[in-house]
Amino acid sequence: MPSTDIKNRYIVPEKLQKLLECLESHGFEAYIVGGAVRDIFLGKEPYDFDVATSAEPEEVMSVFGKENCHPTGLSHGTVTVVWESVPIEVTTFRIDGEYLDARHPQEVLFTRNLEEDVKRRDFTINALALSKDSVLVDHCGGREDLEKGLIRAVGDPKIRFEEDALRILRALRFASQLGFSIEEETEKQIFLKKDSLSRLSVERVWQELSKLFCGKFATDILRRYIDVIAVVIPEIVPMKGCNQYNPHHIYDVWEHSLVAMENVPGDLILRVTMLLHDVAKPQCFQRGEDGIGHFYGHQKKGADMADAILRRLKVDTKTRETIVTLIKIHDVALEPSLHIVRRRLNQYGEDILRKLIQVKRADIKAHSELSSYRFPEIDRFEEMVDSVIKESLCFSYADMQVSGKDLIGLGIPSGPVLGEIKKQLLDEIIEETVPNEKEALLLRAQSIWEKRDTH
Repeated sequence: MPSTDIKNRYIVPEKLQKLLECLESHGFEAYIVGGAVRDIFLGKEPYDFDVATSAEPEEVMSVFGKENCHPTGLSHGTVTVVWESVPIEVTTFRIDGEYLDARHPQEVLFTRNLEEDVKRRDFTINALALSKDSVLVDHCGGREDLEKGLIRAVGDPKIRFEEDALRILRALRFASQLGFSIEEETEKQIFLKKDSLSRLSVERVWQELSKLFCGKFATDILRRYIDVIAVVIPEIVPMKGCNQYNPHHIYDVWEHSLVAMENVPGDLILRVTMLLHDVAKPQCFQRGEDGIGHFYGHQKKGADMADAILRRLKVDTKTRETIVTLIKIHDVALEPSLHIVRRRLNQYGEDILRKLIQVKRADIKAHSELSSYRFPEIDRFEEMVDSVIKESLCFSYADMQVSGKDLIGLGIPSGPVLGEIKKQLLDEIIEETVPNEKEALLLRAQSIWEKRDTH
């Protein structure tokens, strides 16, 4: 059995050692497997652990007691064992049957052989196993590929991707997160089998895409594999090669979007916003008599396109609506004046506005140097946002020193008129023509009402 002692690099947590020992004491093999082993080898802290064992599900439940076990995936050999108050998935070594839907095996056969189990896995770096004594068991060359920074399919990549098309996106996701290259034959099959992505559930596609987009090396992957991503987001294709014909732009629309994406943190909302913020530019392109390119209405059109894309991928409502809003307003002016700051806070709220500031900076960083004059303006705007929040200056109805009840007390009837007067008061507070003080606001409301009433 090929193995390597990595005891000096990592010690298996004591609770995991005890769980593995428990299975071994009953005559079964047991190992930590999969992503946890990969992360351990890379010096990362695993966020969860999976255990593989020669014990079949009923035997696992016999070892740990049925009261401590949940049969969460018996058809696939998985029992969730609650061990020292922590749920840990324990799965029987298995061999997958034939795949007919490019995603799931028709049947699963249990085996007592670890090597047979790991050879059905997706990539060599995920086919490693770790014993309780910190001995790495490597049947597929995963350790060498980890050291080389290489993503390689286990066995024949053609077969691996035909079995499960989601592995195509998983390969790209791992490359995005780890900065690894994809092995030549594996990459070849990714391009050849990319169309099978259209057969997958959009929920699983989005799950992988969202991790890919947040990876440290996401834009490198998007550049190289645009044709693969385009199978599920075809709207990005016209962006590539779309010349903007504008001295403020040094990139085509696709590269501009990727550079902008590089300049926001690994936050899903910000990353997707930058990827799609100019998605409608190819459709909105016009070239003036002076040769300068214009994209009238691309913000609204882009927001509509992004909304359709994210709905198609069944993205959760809050994430989708936030991205769509940011795309729609990404060109809104952020002038560093107090009333504009308060107006924007009133329009969008603090969370959206702070995200918009990040979007603005990233967008400008993907322009030519001619746009760099805008950075100090945005910095000043952000400082003023901080000041408004810190000083609790009024920018919403909740901050006003008068309530609807106070206005009704002046004889103003409840209903649309009351709402209109309250809105006018807030506008005047924001414009600093009336102070946010109860007495002043009541006097102003009375004046507004009396003028309306006389008409």
